[in-house]
Amino acid sequence: MAVRIDDLDRKILAELQRDASQSLDEIAKTVSSSKTPVWNRIRKMRDAGIIGQQTVILDPEALGFEACFFVLIRTSEHEADWQKSFLKALQERPEVLEAHRLAGDIDYILKVRVRNARAYDAFYQALISEVRVHNVTALLSMEEIKSTTALPL
Repeated sequence: MAVRIDDLDRKILAELQRDASQSLDEIAKTVSSSKTPVWNRIRKMRDAGIIGQQTVILDPEALGFEACFFVLIRTSEHEADWQKSFLKALQERPEVLEAHRLAGDIDYILKVRVRNARAYDAFYQALISEVRVHNVTALLSMEEIKSTTALPL
């Protein structure tokens, strides 16, 4: 069942994206509403799957994860068993922050966060020991220019 959202819902979502730790009173005041309707709308959007898991955003560099690699993977394997093994290998590795299947010359791109190049090499060696890939290219991010989880509502 699709849930329609209106301008007030979008304002609430924008506030939650900005800071989900705000109290209902703070959100209601910012969006010019009262606490109960804001809570009901949040609950409705959570039940509909519009609002998912709430987490905390950590600073990777402050925690010693200084290297971010974008890993481009080409494979000649496209059968279901290989894909299942590949997805399992990715899901079991906490270093993989994102994984996308692509259209075009590259089959997959991974965002991998590790402490340093040596840690990336350990990740790489473990991955290729589990699944066969045709070609892997690792690109080290020199500087993160923009990173957000906020959608443009």
